[in-house]
Amino acid sequence: MAHREAAAASPPRRYAGLSYWARPLPGFGDPRARLLLVGLAPAAHGGNRTGRMFTGDRSGDWLFDALHHAGFANRPTSRHRNDGLRLRGAYITAALRCAPPANKPTPQELARCEPYLLQELGLLDRVSVVVGLGRIGWQAYLRARRRLGAPPPPRAPRFAHGAVTTFGDGVALIASYHPSQQNTFTGKLTRPMLRRIFTTARRLLAQGRRVTPRDRRGGGGVR
Repeated sequence: MAHREAAAASPPRRYAGLSYWARPLPGFGDPRARLLLVGLAPAAHGGNRTGRMFTGDRSGDWLFDALHHAGFANRPTSRHRNDGLRLRGAYITAALRCAPPANKPTPQELARCEPYLLQELGLLDRVSVVVGLGRIGWQAYLRARRRLGAPPPPRAPRFAHGAVTTFGDGVALIASYHPSQQNTFTGKLTRPMLRRIFTTARRLLAQGRRVTPRDRRGGGGVR
């Protein structure tokens, strides 16, 4: 809380004079989503400023370009929360709801925010493909599944860009490097690499079948 408010009180020059959201951020997107994205946290001068995750920063520019390319968003950029962006069959959330110092959340901060993710997973009962954006988002989804008693995977999952883990209820988890500037500026993550994550998600959804909440037994969705 202190960091998100301090960022709003002393913004960089390019955002001087702008009003910051500076409150915890909810997830957003299509309530009937079949694709779920789990990220790290709002950026101090991105979502913390605009009031919407991955909005108003370079990470969002990369993410929405990839979502638009795969047909999950109606436009490739996101500047502010009233810019007309709509997600199609996708929903974005995060492990943490406030911007952490240096983008490094503590275990205590993650634990405090976990109930919100658990509630979203319960409401988004059509989800059958999940993208973990960065190791922290990926791990947050795995922890949430365990908390909910959802079926485990047949083998231990591993985090590697593009790796797919399929669980006993048919849900597929795709690991992706986070589109942070640390990854995009160094070339660890390229635009084609990120686009392929969501074309893979589209392909997995196209291969699936519909499963009702009763069929899920604790954590599936539409597949």
